[in-house]
Amino acid sequence: MAADHPHILIVGNPEEFHVGAHFQRAARLLGWNVSFCDTRCAYDGPQWARALLWHCSRRPLRLDRFSQEVLEACLRRKPTHLLTTGLAPVRGEELASAGAEGIVRMNFLTDDPWNPMHHAPWFQRALRHYDHVFSPRRANLEDLRVHGCKEAHYLPFAYSPDVHFPVPNGASPSDAPDMMFAGGADADRLPYIRALTSAGLKIALYGGYWDRQADLKPYWRGNADLAALRGTTKAAKIVLCLVRRANRDGHVMRTFEVPAMGGCMLTEETPEHREIFGSDGESVLYFRSIPEMVERTIWLLGNETERKRLAAAAHARVTQGHNTYGDRLATMLDLSRQ
Repeated sequence: MAADHPHILIVGNPEEFHVGAHFQRAARLLGWNVSFCDTRCAYDGPQWARALLWHCSRRPLRLDRFSQEVLEACLRRKPTHLLTTGLAPVRGEELASAGAEGIVRMNFLTDDPWNPMHHAPWFQRALRHYDHVFSPRRANLEDLRVHGCKEAHYLPFAYSPDVHFPVPNGASPSDAPDMMFAGGADADRLPYIRALTSAGLKIALYGGYWDRQADLKPYWRGNADLAALRGTTKAAKIVLCLVRRANRDGHVMRTFEVPAMGGCMLTEETPEHREIFGSDGESVLYFRSIPEMVERTIWLLGNETERKRLAAAAHARVTQGHNTYGDRLATMLDLSRQ
């Protein structure tokens, strides 16, 4: 197979909003040969058994079998590259066997494996068998090197032009929220959202577990698909961007997706966000505390012209800055060749 047309086997979740699906579409747009292994298969089985094993060891119920299926796919399809996403359910033994076949093994580490919520001994062992680990958080790089990973690289999240784009019209003015947030109801995010609701703002929440908070459930609009997110992102006056502190994030997937979809973003200040968006007011507004978030939200709500300017500036910065998942794949390929 020609060196400029690699065959990549992706191990991930194929649902449209997951990183695995973004990489799959990007690889096809690049003209690569693409195979895919669905990580959801590793979690098949009775709910009680899955929950018990995950609680005890963060171990998928079918980890052994799925790892074998990935290796069998490697031997049968003979990809040049294997790309797994997140805490991929592939054991070190199978990764070692894939490496013996000359396959370049790569992982895009969407979560912090040292976050207590994600810590899994089997995955920690598997990490050492990758030729390249790409992390969207700089906080992981030294940890990965000390852990024994061969090559650890910082590589940010990205956006998919085919699904992350502005729609001509969002929701009707009566349905348009003052502020929207899409993401899980992590404990460290609750005070931010409660501060906004206490200020009397019209909030729209998307994602998991918000309905478990009695005071926030009225603002929850479910788990939206990408079409719904495109509409609400464009219609909302402001889109909130929060990182996950337990994950040591410097940015998140929404960092790129929101500007690509035309939203005006108010975002938590981090070195990575400043690197992506420039100084305060250049293309987004930053906040460093909950009171500052509320203050800047109210100011933006009263300045429609500035909201439109920021949305346009952030959209241009992201979409003209080589920030697609295809760009990330090209970077991975270049580094793997080195």
